[in-house]
Amino acid sequence: MVEIHDQDREALSQENPEALLADGLEDAFVGYGYAFGNKPLAIYDEEKCIEIFMERDEMTREEAIDFFYFNVKGAFCGEGTPIFMTPRTETCDE
Repeated sequence: MVEIHDQDREALSQENPEALLADGLEDAFVGYGYAFGNKPLAIYDEEKCIEIFMERDEMTREEAIDFFYFNVKGAFCGEGTPIFMTPRTETCDE
């Protein structure tokens, strides 16, 4: 398991003490980000979260997707709730 570096955790905590980290999804942590006028939030790769549930919890892909959308992405834990991003699937050669 990849651990979230202390410097990332500390920097996020200093700028937004209410920012939450998702337990057990450290391998899916990609960093933190800002939206204008808002405090930074932790950002996780949605696809990696699903892969973690499949591998760690021996779920099928469908089970992992359902679990993720209902229990993780669908859980509002206040203003510090992490962001779950969908990575790009294609690159444009133009």
